[in-house]
Amino acid sequence: MILDYKGKETSVFQGRSLLAEKDYTPEELEYLIDFGLHLKALKKKGIPHHYLEGKNIALLFEKNSTRTRSAFTTAAIDLGAHPEFLGSNDIQLGSKESVEDTGRVLGSMFDGIEFRGFSQKTVEGLAKFSGVPVWNGLTDEWHPTQMLADFMTMKETFGDIKGKTLTFVGDGRNNMANSFLVTGSMLGVNIHIVAPKELFPEQSVVDTAQAYADKSGSKFMITDNIEEGVKGTNVIYTDVWVSMGEESQWDERIKLLKPYQVNMDMIKKTGQPDDQIIFMHCLPAFHDTNTKYGQDIKAKYGLNEMEVTDEVFRSKYARQFEEAENRMHSIKAIMAATLGNLFIPKV
Repeated sequence: MILDYKGKETSVFQGRSLLAEKDYTPEELEYLIDFGLHLKALKKKGIPHHYLEGKNIALLFEKNSTRTRSAFTTAAIDLGAHPEFLGSNDIQLGSKESVEDTGRVLGSMFDGIEFRGFSQKTVEGLAKFSGVPVWNGLTDEWHPTQMLADFMTMKETFGDIKGKTLTFVGDGRNNMANSFLVTGSMLGVNIHIVAPKELFPEQSVVDTAQAYADKSGSKFMITDNIEEGVKGTNVIYTDVWVSMGEESQWDERIKLLKPYQVNMDMIKKTGQPDDQIIFMHCLPAFHDTNTKYGQDIKAKYGLNEMEVTDEVFRSKYARQFEEAENRMHSIKAIMAATLGNLFIPKV
């Protein structure tokens, strides 16, 4: 047994990938959220937690990101591992080298792989052929590491998340809406998607969420009615109107989503007392014109703010920066749990 020990004997997480939230049970997701809170406390108290000493981590980025790259880098270093960044100009993934060949090569050199890019099939292929844990930093379909940070932030704020309501306002077809519908339904959180009908989630995602909701008692709503969708909610959440790779769709998205901008009037429509309502955003946010992107949009469309007003973004309700920090702690939890040979025989 000692010679054959792989860690799986004493941990339900060891050696597993995180490709989508549904890869894990609701109880396992709850454990990872709590583990993230524990690791955050250790970090704040300066207590070392080098569970990945001597490990090498590959960070593959087809899509750029401030938070995902920073979170995986600092998380790996805090855990004692060495992270190696491989950007779109550093790898031949899918162009000169297949996903299978890339996975086999990287898996022979690295102990774990993070992938942030476009296709869900790519991250699944890397997990299939690398033989090491692969963590989805974002694809067009799912954003599981963001979910851990978001529900961790909710738990920090409210103490418990079961029975709370989160309303996602904006593009109901994007990876964030998909992930919220499924993950919230798994965890017993009520999820409202408020979007124009043209941007409602795909039926397959709704069906997956419903199956989990039937077990957890979660209730979800998909509506184009803002008043109905935000009433009684605890979290108003939004994202950029156009995702990376969709830049040609600005005209259409602004026309569809301008009425769904998060503003103080929307916050008030929740009817919640101040201690029961927060605003969240996965960032970056276009809440002013202090970026080249923002200036370009203002010049072309006359907008000073897009998916959220500067007033809400800087208000007492805003939790987006705590949420951003929690990316690091929650990513640290999934890396340590799946690669750290920890004693987690059950959850």
